[in-house]
Amino acid sequence: MNFKNKNVVITGGSTGIGFATAKAFIENGANVWITGRSAENLQEAAAKIDSQRLNTVVSDTSNLAGIEVLQKAVEENQMKIDVLYLNAGTAVFSPIDQVTEADFDAQFNTNVKGSFFTLQKLLPNINNGGAVLFTSSTVATAANLGSSVYSATKGALNKIAQIAANELADRKIRVNIVSPGPVQTEGLDSVVPTEETKDYLASATALQRLGNPDEIAKAVLFLVSDEASFIMGTELLVDGGYTTFARK
Repeated sequence: MNFKNKNVVITGGSTGIGFATAKAFIENGANVWITGRSAENLQEAAAKIDSQRLNTVVSDTSNLAGIEVLQKAVEENQMKIDVLYLNAGTAVFSPIDQVTEADFDAQFNTNVKGSFFTLQKLLPNINNGGAVLFTSSTVATAANLGSSVYSATKGALNKIAQIAANELADRKIRVNIVSPGPVQTEGLDSVVPTEETKDYLASATALQRLGNPDEIAKAVLFLVSDEASFIMGTELLVDGGYTTFARK
């Protein structure tokens, strides 16, 4: 897939799926801007990718002030966005009776508020005929123990994306959703620290393994490419069969 001279913005691009996707876009000719809360993580990501076409923006998109930092960077570069990948997310897994207000707010602020208002603020900068992609999750339709808040944020994202697809259709901006299953990332390590639990997650997929961030990146590039020109308002599950696997 050729993204030569295309401008791509990825929120949450310093690690995990966002990093793998940024790297894949760079390898396919794009100019890429990635955001993250940590300047150190962004510097490490830039060093690993090592390309003049990669730009980093320290921006906490869980709040409007952080989103305005990204918006200002886009406008100062007089950039028209071809691909906006709303990927930033966070997760805390707790049973309902142990969920704190801080954990609840952190997940909704990053996963829902952040994606919604990043889209809103950057809409004037997106080219007609461009693409917007949301990172959701298989948990949006699952009912896993301890995932009530995280699952709710992803369910909300799916509905926002579907409505955005209708509202942006007149500008020929395609809006879609990618929903990974369990993927081996730094984020997974932070919420699932034991190998036993990771083995369980792997066993819950038809392929009997965790996904790799590069595998999700390939799906992302497909969805925002010309090869997917007639795909609109769709959720693509990239989950190794997690949602359909019937355990014996």
